[in-house]
Amino acid sequence: MSQAPFPRRIAFLGDYPPRLCGIATFTHDLCEAISEAVPESECYVGAVNDRPEGYNYPSRVRFELREKDLDSYRRAGDYLNFNNAELLCVQHEFGIYGGTAGSHLLALLQEVRMPVVTTLHTVLQDPSAAQHKVLLELADRSERLVVMAEKGADILKETYEIPAGKIDVIPHGIPDLAFADSEPYKAQFGVEGKSVLLTFGLISPGKGIEHAIQAMAEIVSHHPDAVYLVLGATHPQLLATEGERYRLSLKRLAEDYGVNKHVIFHNRFVELEDLTEFIGATDIYITPYLNEAQITSGTLAYVFGAGKAVISTPYWHARELLDGGRGVLVPFRDSGAIAEAVRRLLEDPSQMQTIRESAYTMGREMVWARVAQRYLETFKAAGAKTTATPRRAFAKWTLDHRPLALPPRRLDHVIRMSDSTGILQHAIYNVPNYHEGYCTDDNARAFILCNLLDELGDEPPSGSLNRLASCYLAFLAMALDRSSGRFRNFMSYSRTWLESAGSEDSHGRALWAAGTGAGRSRDGGHARLSAHLFEQGVQAVVSFTSPRAWAFTLLGIHEYLRRYPASSSLLSIRGTLTNKLITLWRAASSKKWPWFEESLTYENARLSQALILSGQWMPSKDALEIGLKSLRWLASVQTAESGAFRPIGSNGFYTKGESRSEMDQQPVEAQAMVSASEEAFRATRDSSWTALSKQAFDWFMGRNDLGVALYDFTSGGCSDGLHADRVSENQGAESTLAFHLALAEMNKAEETAVTLTMLPSPLLN
Repeated sequence: MSQAPFPRRIAFLGDYPPRLCGIATFTHDLCEAISEAVPESECYVGAVNDRPEGYNYPSRVRFELREKDLDSYRRAGDYLNFNNAELLCVQHEFGIYGGTAGSHLLALLQEVRMPVVTTLHTVLQDPSAAQHKVLLELADRSERLVVMAEKGADILKETYEIPAGKIDVIPHGIPDLAFADSEPYKAQFGVEGKSVLLTFGLISPGKGIEHAIQAMAEIVSHHPDAVYLVLGATHPQLLATEGERYRLSLKRLAEDYGVNKHVIFHNRFVELEDLTEFIGATDIYITPYLNEAQITSGTLAYVFGAGKAVISTPYWHARELLDGGRGVLVPFRDSGAIAEAVRRLLEDPSQMQTIRESAYTMGREMVWARVAQRYLETFKAAGAKTTATPRRAFAKWTLDHRPLALPPRRLDHVIRMSDSTGILQHAIYNVPNYHEGYCTDDNARAFILCNLLDELGDEPPSGSLNRLASCYLAFLAMALDRSSGRFRNFMSYSRTWLESAGSEDSHGRALWAAGTGAGRSRDGGHARLSAHLFEQGVQAVVSFTSPRAWAFTLLGIHEYLRRYPASSSLLSIRGTLTNKLITLWRAASSKKWPWFEESLTYENARLSQALILSGQWMPSKDALEIGLKSLRWLASVQTAESGAFRPIGSNGFYTKGESRSEMDQQPVEAQAMVSASEEAFRATRDSSWTALSKQAFDWFMGRNDLGVALYDFTSGGCSDGLHADRVSENQGAESTLAFHLALAEMNKAEETAVTLTMLPSPLLN
């Protein structure tokens, strides 16, 4: 082992209390153990927040980052560099970091200039392509990798081909508890004289607690003094999405099996001091987990190390700890086997004592003081393998390495323009114009925006994203005439429809929004209603003549297919609409005018975008080639001599053989080019497309013919257009939503760029 000195400034990154999760507890315990082992070192923490308001952290936490905010990861890297951290110890779990497969973390690791030791709390044997690549990148940017079981090391070597010399196996740390009889602890819980079975930790369906409850019927028939204590709060993520449904189902199950007098639920997150008392009162600990691929369990480690008899299903961590008679393994989902194992131990005290002593002996290698020394050895090895180069804090701060940051999102004007009916069409300056009422087009755009922001983790400070999404979706549901299968478009402020059916384009845009909700929404009700609206309205498009309606519908179809299985009728409609666009192209295009029509009008890039999507996912080589070729030509037509984006002006548009209109440039054109260019990049991995999307986005920010920004940083609104001598002073819904949709697209592209360029093109799958 290297004789490099211990690092004196050690930073830890992960979840941290008072956030309730196992990694938060682990980060805290490891940091405290290291601090106690080397008190001359300075240990501090960077905490990952999963909610906008963060947590009331103790002073040990020096910096925070938002889970889904990519830029906060870069700022965290800067903080570590400027504060001269000598080592960074990362706690890794795919689910706690933002981006594709948690790829945001890589942005931080790319910035830091100190050795990195990463503890892998999950090692997947069958990862997705993105998870596989992220872990390889994580390994590449870490000097050492720590796993808590030999199985984890085996998977790293076999699945990821990581050299054994880079991997350290260090067990999950545990408190150093005395080996004690359970009876003295039971009185304080009112269970003296009873046989106490325990399961503890954050409660969720994967814990398999229902099988232990079912086993109690058999157990209490032979041991009527037995009680089963289920200790722990419901997992916060489960609580947010389902409430206490799982816990209530367990209580009903106990009643159904007639063991409700023998099952105790203690619904709270237990701190270590109280937890040791509960462990002390335990006779048998049960972990009936359902997933074999669990590489570590902190709860199992705690009880095992305290010398308690353990009965567990054979997930990976349990197999290693309980091997050699240190516990009892039972099959997954087998309540009968659990009951038999409990009875055998309760009826053979000598066997239980042997198991306890064997577990406690091994547990002495897992106490935090010993684990801290193992980590310090790993930290020394990491420092010894790091090339000693001076930290250059500004070395990669030039714009070629750090492009100008995207503006922060400000949804004030979107919220201002929205009421209980939907989003209003127009504004006078930045004030909603009630006289013009509402339209389906804008509510469709607003609903799409809500879904994209939800994926990005954005939440407007002055309003609930889910509430806004519900409002816009309700408008779309009201807009659909069930008898005709057509969406209406314009509604007065008095909530009176002004037409029996909207334009074909507005119908297509409504389908695009409904498809997006069906495919992306995390709200089950939103997803189901969106799917219903989509299915009700999609058939009408087959008879439409508008190319843009075809394109909008194709965008909606591909969104819908994200979640719902493709029916033969929907695949047929996709093929029909794709062929309509291809036929249009072949009839109208020429060498000098490679386009679908004799004129360029509005949202032109959507035609290309729709074919690029169909080309990838049908797949269709012709559709993809036409989509890319037409979009490349459109980009050239919409680029000024200065290199800035110059969309076709709406004051006359651009007809083949005539002069193009330069002015009354519309925000929807820039947004369409951003979206289409990013789709082209996803299809080709050609970075020139990302340059085009940035060029189009910069139009909003002032890189345009007048050199004036259309986005209003103070209101969060966007001007309605660029005229020959000025920008429009009105900030309507269409233009404001165009900006925010473009910004969301840019944010999404930025967060996925780390892994996307390294994955195969969908067309090649």
